[in-house]
Amino acid sequence: MLPITIKTSPSIRIIGMKKEISFAENKSTELWQSFMPRRKEIPNPINTDLYSMSFYPTDFFSSFDIHKKFEKGAGMPVNTIDSIPEGMQEINIESGLYATFIYKGIAAEYPKVFQYVLQQWIPENNYQIDNRPFFEILGEKYKLDSEDSEEEIWIPVINMLMG
Repeated sequence: MLPITIKTSPSIRIIGMKKEISFAENKSTELWQSFMPRRKEIPNPINTDLYSMSFYPTDFFSSFDIHKKFEKGAGMPVNTIDSIPEGMQEINIESGLYATFIYKGIAAEYPKVFQYVLQQWIPENNYQIDNRPFFEILGEKYKLDSEDSEEEIWIPVINMLMG
């Protein structure tokens, strides 16, 4: 169905913003509306890619509830952190294993793919979700709400066969 690759991500340093949300009360649009006009204030960006991050509590998926809160982040990767613009913060993504794939299409269709990866692909391939941030890289091919949009999805995993 979907070509998924296991990759090891290096540590990533990001400057950005976070907001507490839930799937029932998704305030991602508000987060991005506050971040996007200020992204040029970020010193030492590595490139123009945007990172959308999700920080889920440890038991988030074992007892799923659309009202359960988690943090959503919006930011850009940086080479070094000399200063952080007011209202933003440093966000670190630890290195580790990730199930990665390219999602093509509109955002409204993504939950079906996400559900497949979490509930089928990960357990069937002897992985489990790790307690690190999930992230999407929104690069040059990302086009908000377009069928032609592409984003790179990174889901943190642990190989159950390796321990």
